[in-house]
Amino acid sequence: MFMNKQDENRLIVKSIIQLSHSLNMKVIAEGVETKEQFTFLQQEKCDEMQGYFFSRPVPAYQLKEMLLNDN
Repeated sequence: MFMNKQDENRLIVKSIIQLSHSLNMKVIAEGVETKEQFTFLQQEKCDEMQGYFFSRPVPAYQLKEMLLNDN
């Protein structure tokens, strides 16, 4: 059976999430950039995510404004 690179990567990420959870560890995915990545990680029960999909880096003062204004 041959898998393409994307399928291999998904299998690796899925395995890491499952192993971490079996060890009672939380999983934080860094570098989430697309809706597809977000949906996959959500389906696999990834605990936390960060990346450009959510926001570009912003200065602390701007983050505070974003959180207060619910942006």
